[in-house]
Amino acid sequence: MRNLRFPRLLAYAVAFYAVLQLLAVTGVFNGYIMHIVNQSLIYVILVVSLNLINGISGQFSLGHMGFAAVGAYVSGTLTTIIWKLAPDNPAAIVLFIAAVIVGGAAAALVGVLIGFPSLRLKGDYLAIVTLGFGEIIRTMLNNIDYVGGPRGLLGIPKFSNFTVIFIAAFLTIVVVRNLVQSSHGRAMLSIRENELAAELVGVNSTKYKVLAFAIGAFFAGIAGALLAHLIQIAHPTQYGFMGSVLVLIMVYAGGVGSITGSVIAAFGLTFLSEGLRIVIDSLAAATGLPIGGEWRMVVYALLLIFIMLFRTEGLMGNKELKIMVIEERKA
Repeated sequence: MRNLRFPRLLAYAVAFYAVLQLLAVTGVFNGYIMHIVNQSLIYVILVVSLNLINGISGQFSLGHMGFAAVGAYVSGTLTTIIWKLAPDNPAAIVLFIAAVIVGGAAAALVGVLIGFPSLRLKGDYLAIVTLGFGEIIRTMLNNIDYVGGPRGLLGIPKFSNFTVIFIAAFLTIVVVRNLVQSSHGRAMLSIRENELAAELVGVNSTKYKVLAFAIGAFFAGIAGALLAHLIQIAHPTQYGFMGSVLVLIMVYAGGVGSITGSVIAAFGLTFLSEGLRIVIDSLAAATGLPIGGEWRMVVYALLLIFIMLFRTEGLMGNKELKIMVIEERKA
């Protein structure tokens, strides 16, 4: 068997990367726009990984940013210590990548530890447990002085850049795409459709639920680590309930179970949020009306309500672009 779509997917990714780099080098995209692009790519990792849990395996997690917090703080602490001991070390990028992977692994471990006791629950009950987990992580970080407490973890070196984040986002998409279309992915889909029927034909539902949580948590930890090394701070407020809800909104706006929809929603809603802020601030400056940037969330919410009323399945539903679908043929 051979994956016939991967070369084409890689070609599209390289072309997309080259276009964005060209726009950045020529000054068409300034530093601010590239920062939003980097944030969008980090949201791609978060949304695709949450879609594996909520959309593919049929669970309902509300604590995804808790996993991102684990990855951010673990990797940020490691790189901060290393940077203080050996500043301007030529091997810093290698150590950074290692720290990011360790952060992702720590998040995956937490995902497994949370998964085993909580996955006996379903639906709203599971959502409440994962929400509680996210708040526990945030509160713990807020009260541990070693990692900054309420001040946050400061002094994180800026190792994240467009190339590193783009590669991480691409690898996330490829891994989740291949997993979904493997026998393991089909087992997860069968659990989503009918868990009892899946168990009757021999699918170990606990195993695959925990696997989905572990892999989703791993990539969430990677995203958190990349974000911390992009903005050079990890703060508890970044990983609270509203952060998890924002990622969840992107999953459902793009289409539950659609990786393509997750990518489109991550970019679209990130740029939409920033665009609304600029428009509302400009309107306030021009008219003198007492409207602040927080009003963008009102417009943002109304637009989302409009989308979900007239496109209940999300932008893509459960459909994928052809390049995202693996075709197999006999050798």
